[in-house]
Amino acid sequence: MKISIIIPVYNEQENIGEVINRAQYFIDSTYELIVVNDYSSDNTRKIMEDLSCKFHNIRLIDNKLAKGFAHALKSGFVHATGDVVIPIMGDLSDDLATLKKMLEKIHEGYDIVCGCRYIKGGSRLGSWGLKGLLSFWAGWSIYYLSGIPTHDIANAFKMYTKRVLESIEIKSQAFEISMEIPLKAYFLGFKITEVPTLWKERTKGKSNFKIFKLLPPYLKLYFWAIFKSLFR
Repeated sequence: MKISIIIPVYNEQENIGEVINRAQYFIDSTYELIVVNDYSSDNTRKIMEDLSCKFHNIRLIDNKLAKGFAHALKSGFVHATGDVVIPIMGDLSDDLATLKKMLEKIHEGYDIVCGCRYIKGGSRLGSWGLKGLLSFWAGWSIYYLSGIPTHDIANAFKMYTKRVLESIEIKSQAFEISMEIPLKAYFLGFKITEVPTLWKERTKGKSNFKIFKLLPPYLKLYFWAIFKSLFR
């Protein structure tokens, strides 16, 4: 089984080299690394070009769609050739040691495996703030209200079978894509599970996540899922 790892990057010159090296260390299956340059204005692209000479399983592509996380991911999905696809962040926040547990669940027959920070064995390190509290509340409340089998719906660290991505029309414009895909897959009948994971706040570079700007599309998906659960 081949894995396609999608890494969307925007001005991650301080982190991307270590992310790539960690990925090489933690994966022992056949895989490709698709790094999507999302209009970076620093040295991210040059660093990736140098790394692609060292690691021949790296493919560097440019996001040709509108700038932003969702469009960068969609650009990566189009180029993915693996049986399973997993986005990982370019800021070192995701614990790549979780990949092995995720792949085991895929082999058990699941279509989506969610990395969860809010169950036993999982953890969120760093400042929680409003973003962390909303993420925790949304994950647990939608778990109980909709029945979707994950307590961390907003986390981007999820492994998908290729057929899930081929079955869903993705409409997201930003970070809510990580919520849209599993929710739509759940209502289409795909099998979903979760495994605990560790998430760390970035220590280098600047986050592009703007909570008040991004909250409306998250809320739209949240209430759509609740109402769909009530009336299906």
